[in-house]
Amino acid sequence: MANEEDDPVIQEIDVYLAKSLAEKLYLFQYPVRPASMTYDDIPHLSAKIKPKQQKVELEMAIDTLNPNYCRSKGEQIALNVDGACADETSTYSSKLMDKQTFCSSQTTSNTSRYAAALYRQGELHLTPLHGILQLRPSFSYLDKADAKHREREAANEAGDSSQDEAEDDVKQITVRFSRPESEQARQRRVQSYEFLQKKHAEEAWVHLHYYGLKDSRSEHERQYLLCPGSSGVENTELVKSPSEYLLMLMPPSQEEEKDKPVAPSNVLSMAQLRTLPLADQIKILMKNVKVMPFANLMSLLGPSIDSVAVLRGIQKVAMLVQGNWVVKSDILYPKDSSSPHSGVPAEVLCRGRDFVMWKFTQSRWVVRKEVATVTKLCAEDVKDFLEHMAVVRINKGWEFILPYDGEFIKKHPDVVQRQHMLWTGIQAKLEKVYNLVKETMPKKPDAQSGPAGLVSGDQRIQVAKTKAQQNHVLLERELQRRKEQLRAPAVPPGVRIKEEPVSEEGEDNDDEEEEPMDTSPSGGLHSRLANGLPPGRAVGTDSFNGHPPPGCASTPVARELRAFVEATFQRQFVLTLSELKRLFNLHLASLPPGHTLFSGISDRMLQDTVLAAGCKQILVPFPPQTAASPDEQKVFALWESGDMSDQDCCVSYGGMWYLKGTVQS
Repeated sequence: MANEEDDPVIQEIDVYLAKSLAEKLYLFQYPVRPASMTYDDIPHLSAKIKPKQQKVELEMAIDTLNPNYCRSKGEQIALNVDGACADETSTYSSKLMDKQTFCSSQTTSNTSRYAAALYRQGELHLTPLHGILQLRPSFSYLDKADAKHREREAANEAGDSSQDEAEDDVKQITVRFSRPESEQARQRRVQSYEFLQKKHAEEAWVHLHYYGLKDSRSEHERQYLLCPGSSGVENTELVKSPSEYLLMLMPPSQEEEKDKPVAPSNVLSMAQLRTLPLADQIKILMKNVKVMPFANLMSLLGPSIDSVAVLRGIQKVAMLVQGNWVVKSDILYPKDSSSPHSGVPAEVLCRGRDFVMWKFTQSRWVVRKEVATVTKLCAEDVKDFLEHMAVVRINKGWEFILPYDGEFIKKHPDVVQRQHMLWTGIQAKLEKVYNLVKETMPKKPDAQSGPAGLVSGDQRIQVAKTKAQQNHVLLERELQRRKEQLRAPAVPPGVRIKEEPVSEEGEDNDDEEEEPMDTSPSGGLHSRLANGLPPGRAVGTDSFNGHPPPGCASTPVARELRAFVEATFQRQFVLTLSELKRLFNLHLASLPPGHTLFSGISDRMLQDTVLAAGCKQILVPFPPQTAASPDEQKVFALWESGDMSDQDCCVSYGGMWYLKGTVQS
């Protein structure tokens, strides 16, 4: 109180906020000059600005008649910059340094606390500043002088060299092809210093007109620094409490926050996250976590957040799988992105990941080979899909990473029903794109039916073994009947046909993890086949070398595959399995999307079709230390082409039969 009495208020001044030039007013800070000279007295030859960068260049005249001006030095600088010959491109047309350029730089990035004040008739009018720029002399003319000097030296060296000198030696160059740029690499490139400098250089200059202090246009613009009226609408912003008024005049500094290092992309700050809108919080959390129960999401967002709003937001960025939320594929793979492993576009990646998510709505377990066969994606992409939402189990496959959330299913039946309808639409789309066989599709999706319908891998294997034992008698009777039907010998004497036992299901596993073997009843039958048929049919019949059981060729896939095999062997009578697979892949590439052959053709199915098309596998004596792969050692020949030359197309050598002029060991 004593201090207030010693410092009484002697005058009250009304303060007004003028906003007419709030987004256009800049403060220029010129270099220090003598008090007797102002920059308004110096002619401004030109001015230009880059608005986005807030960069200004002013060109001002130099008084060459001033006694302090050194004329000889000015002539020397002009000669060094422009040379002896003056033209339109010369910097100093008068052959004398008669002007100087000033370039601006920002003094501060936060100008919200600065304003220009104009005191008039007992009123103080404030106009916020849009930018504060410091003007410094530019010495770009020295760079031009150095460039001219280097050009003259290069010209002198070229003139001294002999004109009869031989041409330069041919230099070897290296051509490199860049890989497809990933999203992370693109972001790093955009944030690099070189890219920012290039963008700044590309911005066009906007030329300005300079008006002096006493110019009528300047006097007119200066009126905008005054508030239109003391009781106008513009002044309502100043009718605030003292604390709010001080906060407007001196807002908290944000420079320290901007100077903080940026956290890595895989680190999520919860303090920064809660400053974002709710929809962005949910999207960022799901994009980082990939799979999350609804209860965990609510605990991360905080107790004050409405669960209904969170439910609305989560359905925009995630799908319900076994009571848990899995981020949508288009959130992880935006439209213009591609696979970092194979370069596959985002649309194909989203479709493949949706298939994996849909498989987990049907069962707790997924086999990676099955996903790769259906989606036709590389192993790395499929593994990324599975690692987002599952964990690998030895000898079982991939299990969904979170337990079934029955509590959420019971609490939100409307959300579950809506998600079920979405999955039904996705299932129909996947059936159309991947041409999934109806028999392999589950009759009723059990994703939200409860944990009672979940069966572990061990239980599935045990059930399959039980069914195989029950059907063993029926299978033996079927094999015996086929043996009796096919007793007529059809293999010419002296011909040796190579027989290779089919490996047990699951032994040819090129995945990094062990996955479950097929223990269906047909598995025991196929394990006894040779060239696709039971060993009982190998008793000297023509069907020994490959005719499949009746009815197998009735499906559209089998008919299409057989048509391809017959057409291929009509053109090339002898092919290895490796070459046949290569031709088949080329044939697939020429087919339109959704063709029946895209449903997945195994090596065994291809070999069976070859043998059923009138071809036989012949034994080629490869050396013991051969470098040929197993597929290259399997040689198939067209045995029955349907014409009279079938019996004259082979030759016997060393107890084995070969096609004439075709097979070379």
